[in-house]
Amino acid sequence: MKTIKGLVIGLCLLACAMQARGGVNMPAFSLPAAIDGSMVASESYQGKVMLITFFATWCPPCLQEIPTLNALQAKFQQQGFSVVALAIDEGGSDVVAQLVRQAHINYPVLMANRSTTHDFGDVAALPTSFLVNKNGQVVKKYPGYTARGLLERDIESVL
Repeated sequence: MKTIKGLVIGLCLLACAMQARGGVNMPAFSLPAAIDGSMVASESYQGKVMLITFFATWCPPCLQEIPTLNALQAKFQQQGFSVVALAIDEGGSDVVAQLVRQAHINYPVLMANRSTTHDFGDVAALPTSFLVNKNGQVVKKYPGYTARGLLERDIESVL
């Protein structure tokens, strides 16, 4: 019994240490922008901190999160940070582009595909966001709507 407890404690300590150093490498992507269809590659964000967020226009918590994401983009953009939204709408880019304009979204919005959601670990809930450090490693996952205060603290910790 003590051996199992010691093993569990050891694994927990190892996981905490890994999270402090960084996480797994972010999957690479090259996706079309919702507004103009231009291809945007993940490599263009090399050396930046990113909050990658999967969303859909029909998802109420996703829509509720837009003002927070706009504020985070405005607050941290000059420090090498970007929100990057990945839309999974099956209705296509026209619906997403309309939302971008209506909600005055100030960060890049790209059209994700099944491969992208699979590469990020089969995103099951919306919204789901991933905090990526300057080394391109996913250091935190946020399933569901996340409070602005928590996101700000976590972003500041990796900037």
